[in-house]
Amino acid sequence: MNKVNKVGESLDKVKTPYYICEEKLLRKNLELLKKVGTLSGAKVLLALKGFAFSGFSKLVSEYLDGCTCSGLHEATFAKEYFRGEIHTYAPAFKVEEIDEILELSNHIVFNSFAQLDKYRESVKGRASVGLRINPEVSKAPVDIYNPCGLYSRLGITEKNFDRKNLDGVEGLHFHALCEQDADALEVVLESFEEKFSDIISTCKWVNFGGGHHITKEGYDVQKLIKLIKDFKTKYGVEIYIEPGEAVGWQTGALHVSVLDIVDNGMRIAILDSSAEAHMPDTLAMPYRAEVRNAGKKNEKKYTYRLAGNTCLAGDIMGDYSFDEPLHVGQKIIFEDQIHYTIVKNTTFNGIKLPDLKILRENGEIEMVREFGYEEYRRRN
Repeated sequence: MNKVNKVGESLDKVKTPYYICEEKLLRKNLELLKKVGTLSGAKVLLALKGFAFSGFSKLVSEYLDGCTCSGLHEATFAKEYFRGEIHTYAPAFKVEEIDEILELSNHIVFNSFAQLDKYRESVKGRASVGLRINPEVSKAPVDIYNPCGLYSRLGITEKNFDRKNLDGVEGLHFHALCEQDADALEVVLESFEEKFSDIISTCKWVNFGGGHHITKEGYDVQKLIKLIKDFKTKYGVEIYIEPGEAVGWQTGALHVSVLDIVDNGMRIAILDSSAEAHMPDTLAMPYRAEVRNAGKKNEKKYTYRLAGNTCLAGDIMGDYSFDEPLHVGQKIIFEDQIHYTIVKNTTFNGIKLPDLKILRENGEIEMVREFGYEEYRRRN
């Protein structure tokens, strides 16, 4: 990790595009998550699928109990950079990877009884075994993020749950939320208990999954703590939660630059970034990213469509308005672009991956990763 800026030096001098994660904001989130764990008795894991920032691995490890991983590569990353427990779940595991995954993992969660049967002998004595269940209740905002939707491949439904085939199973896992509050968790828990209470009482642990928007303003933290404590008391099990977005929520931004401005019925600013490659959830969710010091279309005097520098016609961030005209070379800052961005980036069209930077609490800026042609070459 190399310093690129001295304390107080302007970010305007740093080449774009880059993500910058702020230590002060991340620590604030981690302190709240640690508090939830301490007061509720739950263990809080970092979901690497939402926030895999190696530059802050030591800081995260000071506050959280480990990582939850989606397969071999995330588990390997967790072992290399983080401390604590490693929990690994995938919709299906590959034979050639299972031994290495078991060497790395404290918990392994299977998505089906077929997978459990396939690897039951391999896993004995090596990791605590769990099954992912589908509570068939979710308040996820859109279908693409609804793990309990119609024909979902994620988790075992009550109809398909074989109560006679639980040899070696020590825990249950569900994941039914997406950036939601404690009220949504309460609804899911009611369905979970209604369908599986007899199994829960035989378990050592239950994982409440992710999607808990704990660090968002207005989240009812006390209700979450009570739900966890009540569940632990009722069933005598260890509880895990694995927030992803709650760790990186509002901790940093994506800084880009205006390369050109064209006019085709409206002014369009072409940026040295891409919604498709660098901000994928703005298209998949979809949602409108906030831009610093900008308003909605026509809210301020000068309106522009902000667009990516790829050939995809739909590579558009949205329409924003500004107090002053934009100019070539001007910096644009997209807020809250740390979670679910770095982990999803692509080199589509050969576009450069944004560098990864840290803003330390003392004002110092550090480079974590600097990207160039090599990333494109290695992936093609």
